[in-house]
Amino acid sequence: MAKATKVNPHAGSSFDDFLKEDGIFEEVQARALKRALAEQLDEAMKSGKLSKVNMAQRMATSRSQLNRVLDPSNLSIQLDTLIKAASAVGRTVEIRLRPACK
Repeated sequence: MAKATKVNPHAGSSFDDFLKEDGIFEEVQARALKRALAEQLDEAMKSGKLSKVNMAQRMATSRSQLNRVLDPSNLSIQLDTLIKAASAVGRTVEIRLRPACK
């Protein structure tokens, strides 16, 4: 016999719904993704003991371009640049689309 779950009468909408209502869901999601990517790259550089100069050389780019890649607030990063950065630290990039939650 399954237990009936109680619905909290005080629970409101989800935080995602709140962001969507304010029209900033996509921007917040993009910022969170970029922050996570920048942190992962930074950690991979630290574990590989790579300086920014060495990393930029491996990417065949400038240090200022690398700084933009590592800047969590800079959302303008091209996919090929991200792939170069991941490759420079021995990683790959995995991107997938999934159905949106309703």
